[in-house]
Amino acid sequence: MAEQPGSGLEAYAHLFRLQGPWCTAYVAAGTGTVDTLEAGDVRPGNAQTRLEAQGATSADIQAMGQVLTPAAGVPAPASRFVLVRAGKAEINEVLPGSPILPEYMEVGPVPNLIPLLKHRPEVIHYIVAEVSREHGEIRLYRTGASFPGNVREVEGSSEHVHKFHGGGWSQLRFQHHTEEVWRRNASDVATEIDRVASGSHARLIVLAGDVRARGLVQESLSDSSRALVSEVDSHTHTAGADSADLDDEVNRRVAALWAEEQDAVLDRLALQGGRPNSGSARGVDAVVKAFQQAQVECLIMDDAALSGGTLLALDAEPWVAAAPDEALAAGILGVVPGPAALVRAAALTDARVLLVPGPLLPGNDHVAALLRWHSGPEMPSS
Repeated sequence: MAEQPGSGLEAYAHLFRLQGPWCTAYVAAGTGTVDTLEAGDVRPGNAQTRLEAQGATSADIQAMGQVLTPAAGVPAPASRFVLVRAGKAEINEVLPGSPILPEYMEVGPVPNLIPLLKHRPEVIHYIVAEVSREHGEIRLYRTGASFPGNVREVEGSSEHVHKFHGGGWSQLRFQHHTEEVWRRNASDVATEIDRVASGSHARLIVLAGDVRARGLVQESLSDSSRALVSEVDSHTHTAGADSADLDDEVNRRVAALWAEEQDAVLDRLALQGGRPNSGSARGVDAVVKAFQQAQVECLIMDDAALSGGTLLALDAEPWVAAAPDEALAAGILGVVPGPAALVRAAALTDARVLLVPGPLLPGNDHVAALLRWHSGPEMPSS
């Protein structure tokens, strides 16, 4: 399996180091109907009322009101996730699809990324490459985005792209030359795919287009890129082709990859069996202790089951505590919902986060962690 670079939290880690308070909003963002337009018109006023009641500053309320307007030009339905601090929208992200949680608006000492992670469980970068014998279009996507973040065009030689249909030595000569042109073009496309894949840590490469060109490109890819390839028998650049079929198939491949990686994490957790001194921690206290040692590789959590509990968010290492005497020299930022505190600790210690329904976790635990190293047996006190 390809290396798993994380949940995309690394892009937000710097925000968790900034002084609050923070305003978090998760709302519908579409403009598709009269009802949604009317809701969009009143949303800034509703936000002001709710944020004022929670003690938000006037600068933060104004900044939130400016961004909570319907997202024009975005396919409906859509959702919006916003983080505001010190009168500035630090995150203003439009997400495809209707909200999967009730509308959420909160003021707190630290950012709460749970709604964003629920809507977009994990950021996966993937490549869709459509190739022909003289051309390649390479599109880099990330899950949760409506449009590609990067599009590269590779134009190869079109000289003798179509085989000569004469006979004798002329036919053989032209056929050999044509195949060499195809291979050079495929090599150029493969080089660009390798470059994009390496730079983005892509975890999937969907290869579509002309069947012969697909084979030549795949032969020219590096070993690491070739291991990520999933071929789709589709060519949207031909006359009358429908890109919707390719889009649907790409979405299925991405969903299958995410499910495969989730299963691998849960299988690894199950193999630990809850044994003492194993490579896992289970339960809130054990997971908090593991975070305090920067030991967590992957946090696995049923956030809904933990939503009633709280933890302490700290302004320095060890970042999270269950009680004041665990804060060491760090200052206490405040009491925050348990799931938000654990996600913050994960971001600040470069851990991956996987949100799962409760029944997927073994036993009666609602939170567990895979560890970077085993703690080892406890030594008896002298």
